[in-house]
Amino acid sequence: MKLALEQVDYSSKTYLEKLDAYWRAANFISVGQLYLKDNPLLKEPIKASDVKVKPIGHWGTISGQNFIYTHLNRVINKYDLNMFYIEGPGHGGQVMVSNSYLDGSYSEIYPEISQDIEGLKKLYKQFSFPGGIASHAAPETPGSIHEGGELGYSLSHAVGAILDNPDLIAATVIGDGEAETGPLATAWFSNRFINPITDGAVLPILNVNGFKISNPTIFARFTNDDITSYFESLGWKPFIVEGDDPEFMHVEMARVLDIVIEEIQAIQNYARKYNDPMRPKWPMIIFRAPKGWTGPKEWAGVPIENSFRAHQVPVPVDQNHMEHIDALVDWLKSYKPEELFDETGRLKPEIAEVAPKGNKRMAMNPATNPGNLIKDLRLPDFRKYALDNSEHGKVVAQDMSVLGNYFRDVIVENEENSNFRIFGPDETMSNRLAPVFEVTKRQWLEKIVEPNDEFLASYGRVIDSQLSEHQAEGMLEGYVLTGRHGIFASYEAFLRVVDSMLTQHFKWLRKATEQEWRTEIPSLNVIATSTVFQQDHNGYTHQDPGLLGHLADKKPEFIREYLPADANTLLAVFDKVLNDRQKINLIVSSKHPRPQWFTADEAKELVDKGLKVIDWASTEQDGEPDIVFASAGTEPTIESLAAISILHEKLPELKIRYINVVDLLKLRSQKLDPRGLSDEEFDRYFTKNKPVVFAFHGYEGLIKDLFFDRHNHNLSVHGYRENGDITTPFDMRVLNQMDRFDLVKEAVLSLPDADKHTHIVKEMESIITKHNQHIREEGVDLPEVENWVWKELR
Repeated sequence: MKLALEQVDYSSKTYLEKLDAYWRAANFISVGQLYLKDNPLLKEPIKASDVKVKPIGHWGTISGQNFIYTHLNRVINKYDLNMFYIEGPGHGGQVMVSNSYLDGSYSEIYPEISQDIEGLKKLYKQFSFPGGIASHAAPETPGSIHEGGELGYSLSHAVGAILDNPDLIAATVIGDGEAETGPLATAWFSNRFINPITDGAVLPILNVNGFKISNPTIFARFTNDDITSYFESLGWKPFIVEGDDPEFMHVEMARVLDIVIEEIQAIQNYARKYNDPMRPKWPMIIFRAPKGWTGPKEWAGVPIENSFRAHQVPVPVDQNHMEHIDALVDWLKSYKPEELFDETGRLKPEIAEVAPKGNKRMAMNPATNPGNLIKDLRLPDFRKYALDNSEHGKVVAQDMSVLGNYFRDVIVENEENSNFRIFGPDETMSNRLAPVFEVTKRQWLEKIVEPNDEFLASYGRVIDSQLSEHQAEGMLEGYVLTGRHGIFASYEAFLRVVDSMLTQHFKWLRKATEQEWRTEIPSLNVIATSTVFQQDHNGYTHQDPGLLGHLADKKPEFIREYLPADANTLLAVFDKVLNDRQKINLIVSSKHPRPQWFTADEAKELVDKGLKVIDWASTEQDGEPDIVFASAGTEPTIESLAAISILHEKLPELKIRYINVVDLLKLRSQKLDPRGLSDEEFDRYFTKNKPVVFAFHGYEGLIKDLFFDRHNHNLSVHGYRENGDITTPFDMRVLNQMDRFDLVKEAVLSLPDADKHTHIVKEMESIITKHNQHIREEGVDLPEVENWVWKELR
């Protein structure tokens, strides 16, 4: 156990009275932020102009969280802790703002919000006010890595943050309403992945204040015995702090927190001294205090405190409705501001001294703004893993397996820094990343049963042993938000489970980028594999490429979508993105054996430029084409090349240009995205008026949107048309008319002299009919499809 920096009796009545004063100060300015924009210390009689026109925000969880925050400050001082705060309850933004203001952090970052009366005015006015700050712990809030706009991810973020951070404690306050969400309920299993030797610790504090927006919470109706048994069964060691009398609660919280911190330190000291990573029973706290604690007891004859009615703004006062202003003033004065602040509006020094100093303040913890902590990954040369594709289409390989070899060596190269991890929901092997298990294991602190279990160990760079997309994504977010690098790989269709999480992360990136003091963080890398056109064996339920469209709707500077058509291009994508910053990178990749197309140099050019005219698959000979083929994705590329080979055989004089697109959003207009193609560049690729047949991995509307404000609208898109089944691999493409025969039909019908080529259309239709009969009789695709190989065009 670490000794205190100075001889202070942190349990004395005098010290706890200072804590109480600090807590009252936090409550006072938290209420002030809800209602006021002037007269912050009530030194003058309050008037309508002092009050906001429309007070917006939440009160119910605030006082309890301020109490917890105050006591966490105490143990930081007592034990010299490296700790930060995660605020799980949704709209409790005043908590982190108020406490960072009181300890000076807020004014250091925002000097205009000074620690005096003028600064308090600005602090109050800006809260939930036009041009101000949000009512939750947003990126503008010092010390925050977690925005509680969407509930359920606080504990997952906390675990991701403390992985490979052995001295860090993530004090994570979890609302009892939040605890009812699926992701949070699932996250209690995350203690199975925390190694007490190499990782830090999470301190979950379940804030059982009893009520949600208009209903009781489920945990509130558990008895203490039942809630203790519940969390014990999940592998935690719960401690209960319960009451509503402040004097008792200060003594009890101090006592319990001391026990909890000393248990965490004892667990870590023992594990590190004896190299014993056996899963401990990590402590947690169940904090039972009334919703709306210290606020109005009742209003209009019904309870406020300890009821759902405390959830938002409990006293109906605003600038245009001052009838009950005395009740608001009485509430504010109940915190005795004259005892807390001096004449200048600054917290009195004898109270302020209970706050930690420097980077020990939770609002200034380096992990929450990790620019100085980030170490770039050491990346091996991707060409070392590249396939020899000098004969295009001859090599057959699995793209994800090749990538697995690359990731294996990324792990080895960065083992010393321990700053790269792979996350996923029980799919690392299924997604063909097995080569990583040559050098690492799955991190798993539960019992291991040999030989039934495979690749499990107490330490490993892969966390995929929990079947939860929420957990995997949430841990990766916590990991990158605190300055490390990683990837999350999952089945494409079930990435939709976490698309709202990706949206929330995007919103965090966008707002964080607007804060000059916020450092950039490593990008979030998401691999979508087991994709729509290779889910013939799992069927319709496993077919959904919609994440492409979902993310494409976001601000372009933060989103990248890569659709590499082969292993070399996939390698080149990761060579580009693994040390990337401040983005969400979606990479759609095949895991099945596929022809391999591009040399390493071609792959790098494709990734650097985003797209490329493939000369070896084009017959235009540097002239104006008669038709343009384009593809984005693995199967679309195969089918486009097969269609081109058929067309070249049937119409050898036809001038075809083939474009492969990897960085999909490069197709955007520069009017929408500065890194997109200019109209002139776009026309050089796609012409102004020639037919374009675009084979696409996703829903067709996305490509149509990308062409919308361009010159060339002579476009036919063949993508996923929401047709699927358990069928043969090629039939998945036929069902969606993204097969080579339908592409040939489309191309022929788009030509000016289409009426001359009706025999080709009929031939293609005949082959499709033959295909449908064949698969229903034989259960496999046509030999001419299965055995097709690319032949160089002459």
